[in-house]
Amino acid sequence: MASFVTEVLASSGKLEKEDLSSKISKMSRKVEDTKDKVCDMMNKRYSDFLPSLQSSETLMGHVDEVSKEMEGLKNCIENEVCKCIELSLLEKKYVDAANLLEKARLSVDSLKSSQLPLLSALSSELTVQRENLVYHLGDEWRRLVIWTLPSSKEPAGLKSFLKVELKLSVSCSKDSEPRPLALLCNVLKAMAIQGELHNKIKLFSQVLLKNMLKPLVMYPSLSTTVIEQQEEGIVLALQCLEETHKERSTPAQVYSKLLLVLYTLHSHLLGTLPPRDYHLPVGSPGICNCPLSMILGELIWEDISQCIIHECLLYSIPTNSSQLEKYSTVIKETEEFEKSLKEMEYLQGDSTDLLKYARDVNCHFASKKCRDVIVAARTLMTSKMHNTVKITPDSRLCLPKLPASGLDKKKENCKEEVTMENSKQLSAWSLCLPACRISESVQQLMELALSTLCEAVGSSTQCALQLFFTVRNIFQLFYDVVPTYHKENLLRFPHLAAIQHNNCMYLAHYLLTLGHHFRAHLPEPLCEGVATFVDMVPGFRKLGAQCFLAQLNVQRAELLERLSTAHKFCNLDDGENYIAASKAVRQVIHQLKQLGTVWQEVLPVTIYCKAMGNLLNTAIAEIISKIMMLEDISSEDGEHLHTLCQTITEEGPLVFTPLAEENKNEKYQEEVSLYVKKWSMFKELVIVLRANLQEIVDRWADAKGPLAMEFTSSEVKSLIRALFQNTERRAVALTKIK
Repeated sequence: MASFVTEVLASSGKLEKEDLSSKISKMSRKVEDTKDKVCDMMNKRYSDFLPSLQSSETLMGHVDEVSKEMEGLKNCIENEVCKCIELSLLEKKYVDAANLLEKARLSVDSLKSSQLPLLSALSSELTVQRENLVYHLGDEWRRLVIWTLPSSKEPAGLKSFLKVELKLSVSCSKDSEPRPLALLCNVLKAMAIQGELHNKIKLFSQVLLKNMLKPLVMYPSLSTTVIEQQEEGIVLALQCLEETHKERSTPAQVYSKLLLVLYTLHSHLLGTLPPRDYHLPVGSPGICNCPLSMILGELIWEDISQCIIHECLLYSIPTNSSQLEKYSTVIKETEEFEKSLKEMEYLQGDSTDLLKYARDVNCHFASKKCRDVIVAARTLMTSKMHNTVKITPDSRLCLPKLPASGLDKKKENCKEEVTMENSKQLSAWSLCLPACRISESVQQLMELALSTLCEAVGSSTQCALQLFFTVRNIFQLFYDVVPTYHKENLLRFPHLAAIQHNNCMYLAHYLLTLGHHFRAHLPEPLCEGVATFVDMVPGFRKLGAQCFLAQLNVQRAELLERLSTAHKFCNLDDGENYIAASKAVRQVIHQLKQLGTVWQEVLPVTIYCKAMGNLLNTAIAEIISKIMMLEDISSEDGEHLHTLCQTITEEGPLVFTPLAEENKNEKYQEEVSLYVKKWSMFKELVIVLRANLQEIVDRWADAKGPLAMEFTSSEVKSLIRALFQNTERRAVALTKIK
């Protein structure tokens, strides 16, 4: 087959119709033969070479003639190739120019084995001409496909995307130029021949994704309008038709907006050049023979499908199981969307990640539900604890009515066959929570757990397992998060510590039976005993107790700190010492009264009384200890001590006010000795401080009296020695204390 260079030179009259490769090969062989002969002659002896000198000069002349002929041939080929390509570019016959270059490249490549300088020069010239052609093609592309984009300095957002436009120009051209559609086909085919089309479509796809397709998915109020401008072209513009309060578009809305863009591109750009119009010769550097829409689809599909999944489908997953059946509509819409893309050849194959995601709705529902539940639970745990609700013994959780299971039916049959009566019945208040106050957020947390377990009932095994263990994770999260997040406040505010104690006991109470209520209605293996929360009960009880004990330790330390300012209750006849001791006692009473008010109707009555009794016991134990350490108590000191202690005995019981109604608190104030371990000892000490020797001996009553029940003989003797001077009467009294 005649080469491209041969045809060019033949048409210009410079070379007859013969194969250029054959001609150059002949000339090359002639040059090589001449060189070989010259070399052979040079190897001969000088004496033999002299007769052949005339012949050598003749051969060298032939070499010069061939070189001059090849140089002229090179210049002739370069000039003619350039003229033909330039003429094609002027006439916008880009396909012709691309074909000329491609044929010339193939011809030069076929002669590379000859290693002639001519070929290197031709190859360089063809490279220059190819770059010139690529530049012209890019210039035409920019005139036919015109993007209007927001400034890079402008912050990304809805307003910036409203400036985005894509114009596909079809304006009328001059009479000497091809019509726009033909020109577009010409440009695309030339790009394909030169191997530039794929790169150009790739750059186009990146701009399309960033500035049009993804914004349409992400902004519900953003839509596309197609403006047909007569004699100018088609304009795709983004617009905001109406303000919407929706955070996300529905899948149907997203599919509709994307299809409008892709259909317009297919009709006015990508579908203008069928694949058969740019089939490439074997060995060409161009792209594979496939539709342009398929090329664009391969470039954008992964990104746009992931965007649809994470910005749209993810938020369309139902929030409760009752809506799962309606989700079939979304699956159908996704199937139709992909079907339309396949018809326009954007997609190949039967199933994609997008459709798989939509069809796997049950798994996504469970995962989304679990995520939403954990997020909601954590929000409740980090909310303010002091907003409380009152719990009474007759308070009940609103447990849902579940469908009867096979186990329930068996139990009913057994009841019909055998009726067993027990003469002794438990109290109506058995296994009931005592009256107290808990955080409103904890009550909502328990309701969240109940609703999640209800979703698990009737769900698939995988879904039920996910939901059940999410509920367990809720309670584990409470155990880990709340003590850490509220740590400082729990130590600083006794009110919050009491509420946290109640919260933990409330959760532990219902965790005992929560699993039992749902177990029979859950699928295997949950119904076989796995569905339980009993193992978490001890941990919650311990957590609540530790929190409240830490607060009691704080209060105990404060009481001891206040009493430390009393100067060990010695030398109270000194005015300053007495004032300091009196102030310390008043501060102790005040602190206890404040605590009594703060914890009133918050703590259960029994816990309240034990806590207040423990703190009051700490105070009086410290006072007893300091008084017992005194070695000398004057009558005036004794009177002052009696006054201070009498204040405590009178006002101490008044700190026991677990209930808001005063008349109901008398019962607990009268039972102080039940909650304050050293109350009786303290009262005996108060009596001794004002008693005479005989009264002390009488209260000892040979180690059988009330004084002997609280103090040892050595302690009583120590008190006598401190209170009374060393006299015969004191000595007699001491002998009776044994």
